[in-house]
Amino acid sequence: MQSVSVLNKSYINGEWVEGKSENTLEITNPYDGSVIASVRLATKQQVEDAFTLASEAQKEWAKSTVEERRAVLHKAAEYLNNNREEIVKTIGLETGGSVLKSNVELHLALEFLEESIKYADEVGKIREVPAVGDKLNHIHRLPLGVVSSISPFNFPLNLSMRTIAPAIALGNSVVHKPDVQVGLSGGSIIAKAFEYAGLPKGVLNVILTDINEIGDAMLTNRHAKLISFTGSSAVGRHIGAIAGQNLKRVALELGGNSPFVVLSDADVDQAVNAAIFGKFIHQGQICMIINRIIVHKDKYDQFVEKFVERAKAIPYGDQTDPSTIIGPLINEKQMNRALQFIEDAKAEGATVALEGQRIGNVLTPYVFTGVDNSSKLAQSELFAPIATIIKAESDEEAIAIANDTEAGLSSAIFTSDLKKGEELALQVDAGMTHINDQTVNDAPNIPFGGNKSSGLGRFGNPWVVEEFTVTKWVSIQTKDRQYPF
Repeated sequence: MQSVSVLNKSYINGEWVEGKSENTLEITNPYDGSVIASVRLATKQQVEDAFTLASEAQKEWAKSTVEERRAVLHKAAEYLNNNREEIVKTIGLETGGSVLKSNVELHLALEFLEESIKYADEVGKIREVPAVGDKLNHIHRLPLGVVSSISPFNFPLNLSMRTIAPAIALGNSVVHKPDVQVGLSGGSIIAKAFEYAGLPKGVLNVILTDINEIGDAMLTNRHAKLISFTGSSAVGRHIGAIAGQNLKRVALELGGNSPFVVLSDADVDQAVNAAIFGKFIHQGQICMIINRIIVHKDKYDQFVEKFVERAKAIPYGDQTDPSTIIGPLINEKQMNRALQFIEDAKAEGATVALEGQRIGNVLTPYVFTGVDNSSKLAQSELFAPIATIIKAESDEEAIAIANDTEAGLSSAIFTSDLKKGEELALQVDAGMTHINDQTVNDAPNIPFGGNKSSGLGRFGNPWVVEEFTVTKWVSIQTKDRQYPF
């Protein structure tokens, strides 16, 4: 893989171009602040130009054969596999993610890319439906057009590829803006993979810039047929409002407040194992992360004791050390936000079962017990290694508490009665519920998405096909039709 000094530019119309803004941004390692790359930001005009070029390129790409699209996707996957070590290193340095997390992220990105190969043939299919009289009804599936893609800082490679791969597989073009503070793993590496794969110029454009520079240019451009966004619910509402005004499609994967429910008949040891992983992987900076642990009163004390002991022992520090589990938070803003949640929780009267500490930009685990589900701590998406444990008087109350949130992304239930677990899973108002597992699960062949304020639309095969294509009815009158007047 080329050095980051080469990949620190936007990729527009098949060329690596310097941003034309007067502003630059340094991509830094969140652990020690060392500079990874310096990026000259792209301007609003460059974004507009990218959309125009993408629109022209898409018209030709829509005519590509299934074999051509699959060949490009295979070659892009080949690039990621051939450069695995360097990519994992870059993900870790940019995001602050552990070696484990960075490897998981690359694995997921490859899964989404490889899955897209399977449904590349959905475009161009013709389905015949019954008709009355001398008529044929053909239903065609066509590419949607230009997709506007915006991805976050936490899993930038995976969450970018989740949009880019299906869009390209289905004959669309893409203008993609990663969070610039992780612009290499969220954008440049993907652009390099598709450049290596021989994707025609203009089909994928990666813009390294930020909102202060371009405003709503990724949302309002007339060429954008769909806005795919992963991030906060607040920003998702803003995108939804603009998309509604302009009658654009959206695929929104937004914030979560995932409940982890431990019922009265649960295996406490295994529940603790799952909760430790599902709360503290990537410092809690995942939309699906366990945000509230809800435990039946009969298991509460036992669970808290074992969970706290395990949390105390989690290795933390420099994310490049293979033994590290908890690395740095992404930036100072996120650290200050986490520290404020801690102070507010203490002021609200929550019990500190485990007092963490700030060490540079690393926050070690905090555990709060006696948490009220109506509190700010329980109702906020924490995005930090802060665990909240809530006592439930009954299994029924545990499910009610789980649902008492505006969010509805992921959830989990621990029980020894699998039939009961699935019945209760259907009562949880969330897009996903995992029985006897933690909340952070993803796969390319499941309907990934949330309910309520956690988003609109579903990723995963085959659901993403519907999101990223348009259907058209063509009727064919085979004999002259007789009209009543």
